[in-house]
Amino acid sequence: MDTPPIIDSHCHLDFSKYDADRDAVLARAAAAGVDRMITIGCDLASSGRAHALAQRYAGTVFAAAGVHPHEADAFDDADWPALRDLMAAPEVVAVGETGLDYYYDKSDRARQRALFRRHLEVSAELGKPVVVHIRDAFDDAWACFEDVGTPAGGVVHCFTGGPAECRRALELGLYVSISGIATFPNARDLREAVTLIPPDRLLVETDAPFLAPVPLRGKRNEPAFVVHTARAIAALRGEDFGALAARTRANTVALFGLPG
Repeated sequence: MDTPPIIDSHCHLDFSKYDADRDAVLARAAAAGVDRMITIGCDLASSGRAHALAQRYAGTVFAAAGVHPHEADAFDDADWPALRDLMAAPEVVAVGETGLDYYYDKSDRARQRALFRRHLEVSAELGKPVVVHIRDAFDDAWACFEDVGTPAGGVVHCFTGGPAECRRALELGLYVSISGIATFPNARDLREAVTLIPPDRLLVETDAPFLAPVPLRGKRNEPAFVVHTARAIAALRGEDFGALAARTRANTVALFGLPG
């Protein structure tokens, strides 16, 4: 059965794991029906590489620019103007990824919050949505959203919460993006949350090269594999796969302002 066109809303194509076969990765994505993808920056250098890839593969790859919470301590504030210039570039369709991660605590929590707020402010200034990473930090993340707002919209990517966190994200007007984690056997709370997301707020992603879905778990993830995740989500929700692919595609186009 042919796969309807689908978008991988979050991947990291600039990572060195793709240096040997990046063109082949994109070719496999196209063969699987994944005709667009958004590659996400994690710091200034990564954001620059993401922007370059969006220029190289124009119309297929789009970019986001930001500082991942793991990189908050290492980020030099003197580099903010250069990062903001990247955020404003036409090939860059979103601000991020940004957010809070209290699970690994790789950066000071106050520093994470300060940079997160700064990203939210630039998202509002530029009119570009924000891509948010939240792990074990939902309450503080919600407080930042409540204080700063999300006038340009946003998405909680690779959502790992349960029903309560999902409802709060939806109340704040956010989209919720589901990765291959939803296919993992121990992700019961997440799978329950998946059934609560309205059709017009759902996105799908790989977060490649991480989190390959079952039945490919343990392999290097890549955009083509988002089809496995989308099929699993459709089954969880009792929906037709083709309809879910079309709906998540429309949602991704709408949130990020991609060409129709």
